[in-house]
Amino acid sequence: MSRRAGTVAVAGRPNAGKSTLVNALVGTKVAIVSDKPQTTRRRVLGILNRPDGQVVFVDTPGLHKPLHRLNRAMVDEAMEAILDVDVVVLVIDAAEKEGAGDRHALELVAKASPPRIALLNKVDLVAKPKLLPRMAALHETGLFEEIVPVSAVTGDGLAGLAELILSHLPEGEDLFPAETVTTSDEKTRVAELIREKFLERTREEIPYGLGVVVEEWVFDDTKNLTRVTATLVVDKENHKRIVIGLGGQLIRDAGTAARLEIEKTFGRRFFLDLHVVARPGWREDSRFLGTLSS
Repeated sequence: MSRRAGTVAVAGRPNAGKSTLVNALVGTKVAIVSDKPQTTRRRVLGILNRPDGQVVFVDTPGLHKPLHRLNRAMVDEAMEAILDVDVVVLVIDAAEKEGAGDRHALELVAKASPPRIALLNKVDLVAKPKLLPRMAALHETGLFEEIVPVSAVTGDGLAGLAELILSHLPEGEDLFPAETVTTSDEKTRVAELIREKFLERTREEIPYGLGVVVEEWVFDDTKNLTRVTATLVVDKENHKRIVIGLGGQLIRDAGTAARLEIEKTFGRRFFLDLHVVARPGWREDSRFLGTLSS
């Protein structure tokens, strides 16, 4: 049997469950996950290696109408991926009623070349009879070769999904060495995990204005320890106080949680030195955006 290999853009509205899906399919955590929308800010490649082929998943930022330069860059990243892959997978939150955001996502995905696959995610939260009209409506668009109900959290519907996606990829040799699971470098993954832990602990207005810059990365041979100095950037002074927390409690808790997950991910010891600065308007500063690690 000939091998298949290719790239798959995982697209959809913010908070549709794209990163959870990619992590589940790859079998390890390559993309951070949060219940806050617009968590993924850049394309993340997660690679599934199988005996019959290789699937390179591109987890894209959420499709939305951007209000800031940062958000416009995120949508541009998503569209660039959608137009430059072998297969597009549109992830739709089945637990949410269809709205203007879904129609906007369909319009954007329609610009991509076939094949396209629609995944109705979070079906564990929806009564099955309610799924049928949604699947019928997607079928009527004529955009999709496959429409599949899944739950990235419970694993429902994921068993045959990799084979289904692989069947739509071109024949060919692997695009990356077999041991590769992601193309993200260590500094980026560390910055993302730091941001994830603060997203989990902060209020709604903070996540959109929270960035991470890795300032210093030093490996201490004598202690077998990687020392990371990172700055968390927020929009406002009062956001800085929130991120630090009363008596520094939040930054300590989030920092500890980040360090533990980073050590678990990379299998070695880390020390995190975290700082917070307020930089009003940073999401509109193109030069500064280029310095962001996450």
